[in-house]
Amino acid sequence: MTGQDLAAGAAIHILYIDDDETLGVLTRKNMQRRGYEFHLAKDGAAGLQRLADGGIDAIVLDHFLEGETGLDILPLIVSSGDHPPVIYATGSGDAGVAVAALKAGADDYVMKGVSSDYFDLLAAALAQGLERARFRRDTLRAQAVIRHERDRAELLLSEVNHRIANSLGLVAALIRMQASVTKDQVTIDALQETQIRISAIASVHRRLYTSHEVGTVRLNEYLESLLEELEASMRDETRPHHVVLICEDVSLSTDKVITLGLIISELVTNAFKYAYPAGQAGEIRVVLDQTDQGGLRVHVEDDGIGFDQSAPAKGTGLGTKILTAMASSLKASILYAPDHKGTRAMLNFSID
Repeated sequence: MTGQDLAAGAAIHILYIDDDETLGVLTRKNMQRRGYEFHLAKDGAAGLQRLADGGIDAIVLDHFLEGETGLDILPLIVSSGDHPPVIYATGSGDAGVAVAALKAGADDYVMKGVSSDYFDLLAAALAQGLERARFRRDTLRAQAVIRHERDRAELLLSEVNHRIANSLGLVAALIRMQASVTKDQVTIDALQETQIRISAIASVHRRLYTSHEVGTVRLNEYLESLLEELEASMRDETRPHHVVLICEDVSLSTDKVITLGLIISELVTNAFKYAYPAGQAGEIRVVLDQTDQGGLRVHVEDDGIGFDQSAPAKGTGLGTKILTAMASSLKASILYAPDHKGTRAMLNFSID
C-alpha cells in the first residue's frame, strides 16, 4: 500500500502485538495520524484470534512478550499462505534476532523505541511491506490468469487435434471402402498404401489429443500404436509377419513425428510386401535409439530375401519418392546396410 493509497482515505488495518500497553498506545496514536487503523493485542493468543477474525492488512509483532517471544508466534502467522506482511519489532541489540525473524517469514524488522525515528521507520516498513504484499497478490492473480488462458489454449488445441484425427480417420475409412469395391489389384494396393499414410498422420493427432504435452509426442507410445494398426491392416495368410518395436523414451516435435511416422510406415509396408516369400512368417524390427551427438538413429530391418537397390522399383515407385522426400525434410538420407542378412534401412537425423 503506497502513500497515495493512504492519502486517498483507504482504511489500512494494522494488528500490533505487544505486551507494552504504553508503547502500544503511543504507537497507535502516531500511526493513526498517518492514516492507519490500529488494533492492539497484548499477547500471541489475542493477536492470533484477532487475525483469525479477518480484516487485518499488516502485523507489527514484538519480540519480547510475556512468557513467549515473537519467534514463537511468527510461524503460526506465516503458516497461512495468504498471511498479511509481518514487521518484526525488537528492542534487542542482537542482530541474530532480526535475522531469525526474517528467516522465519517476517517481511522486515525495526528496532523499538519511543523517538520519532522509530515511528518513521515503522511507518516506512509498513508501507513497503504493504506494497510488497500488493505486488505478490497482483502476481498471483496474473499467474492465475495465465494458467487459465494456457489451460484454455491447450483445451482448444486438444479439440483441434481430436477433430483432425477424426476427419483423417473418416478419409481413411472412405479409401478402405473404395478399395473393397475395386477389382484391379494395382489400384487396391495403391489405395491401401494411401490409407496407411493417412492413418500414420491421424495417429499423431490422436496422440496429441490424448496427451497432456503440447507440440511434442512421446515417440515410443506413438510408434507402438502406429505399428499395431499397421500390422493389423497388413497381416494376412500370405503375409503372417510380426512387427517388433525397440524404442527409447524420447519426445519429438509434431512435424518430425509425422515425417518419421510416414517413413517408418513406408519401410514396414515394404517389408510386409516384399521381405519374405508368400506364406512364410517373418519378423520386422523397428529400432530407434539416441546417438551421443544428440541425434536419433532409426533402423527398420528384416531377415528376409534382401533388397537389391539396383533392381527396378516394384509397384508405382511412389513409396520410394515419398521416402526420399520425407528423409530430405529431416536433412537426412535413407541408407541400406549391405552386409545385413535380409534388409536393413537406416536413417540418422538431429532431434533438435
